[in-house]
Amino acid sequence: MNLRRDVFQAIADPTRRAILGLLALGTYTPNAIAENFDTTRQTISKHLQILTECRLVTAKQKGREVHYSFNPKRMKEVFDWAEQFRELWEGRFDRMEKIIRGKSGAL
Repeated sequence: MNLRRDVFQAIADPTRRAILGLLALGTYTPNAIAENFDTTRQTISKHLQILTECRLVTAKQKGREVHYSFNPKRMKEVFDWAEQFRELWEGRFDRMEKIIRGKSGAL
C-alpha cells in the first residue's frame, strides 16, 4: 500500500502528537478527541485523516460513530528506524567524551 503522507511529517505536528498520546490511552470518537483541544471538530478530523493515512491510528465504524485507536505496531516501525540514529549518536558522543577526557585528564 502506497501511503499518501509521510509518517514523519505527520508526527512533526504537535497537535497530531497530542492526539497520538491521547489515543495511546484508549479508543475515542472524533468528538471525544476534539473535547481535549481548543480547536474545531473539523480540524481534529483533518488531523485524524492524516494519522489514518499514515496508519498511525486505525478507524473502526461502530454504528453511526467512528472510533479511533492508536496503532502501536506502526509506531514501533518509526521507533526502530529512529533507533539506529540514536545508537550512532551515542557512539559519537562516547568517542568525543574519551577524546575530551584524554586531553584534560577528566571532565
